Amino acid sequence: MPAASLETAADPEELPEAGPFDEVAREAVYRAIESRRDVRNEFLPTPIADVVLRRLLAAAHAAPSVGLSQPWSFILVREPETKRRVAEIFGRRNAEAATMFEGERADAYRRLKLEGIETAPLNICVVCDRARGGPVVLGRTHQRDVDLYSTVCAVQNFWLAARAEGIGVGWVSIFEPDDLKPVFGLPHHVAVVAYLCVGHVDRLHGRPELEARRWGARAPLADVVSDERWGAGSLLFER
Repeated sequence: MPAASLETAADPEELPEAGPFDEVAREAVYRAIESRRDVRNEFLPTPIADVVLRRLLAAAHAAPSVGLSQPWSFILVREPETKRRVAEIFGRRNAEAATMFEGERADAYRRLKLEGIETAPLNICVVCDRARGGPVVLGRTHQRDVDLYSTVCAVQNFWLAARAEGIGVGWVSIFEPDDLKPVFGLPHHVAVVAYLCVGHVDRLHGRPELEARRWGARAPLADVVSDERWGAGSLLFER
């Protein structure tokens, strides 16, 4: 394809400005990021209105993707029987996971509520079609897994938009991805990236639940930023 055909035909004057949001809009974005929580046990039975769900899915679909391949698809799960099958898979895998911890840690793990599969009015299985875009995708020529990362970006978009709408989201990860393939009839080239429990909530934890339960603590930002090389620290936090 000639390079000229890839150039935009848009008049630069027609492009939106790239300046900062006004203070109110900017604070709303940061509030969504900072107050987002993984919801497990707080779902209300109220169904999500179709107009709201379409907005959330549109936000997910607006995510960046490698080579504009848009590899994601969203399977909406409402039927109790489907949820039950997924919950049974989780139950088996969660029992396995519990054996990987020892002593007090194992006891603490078993007390955690780690999913809301049958409680949430809506589940969403987010998958990545690894064949979408053809055998050669711009930007994926040397890093094959960036299609999976693109799909994760769609999940994050969905999650932040859900927070803005007052909708809770919980990401269930305690199963082997291939466990869900027969449940949803997925072909071999389609990978499960996320299984989400989604529904209205009337409250959220003030801080991550695992932090509140002393399972772990958020690392200081300065501990994960370096200048130029791994582990060098950053002058950004010394000024």
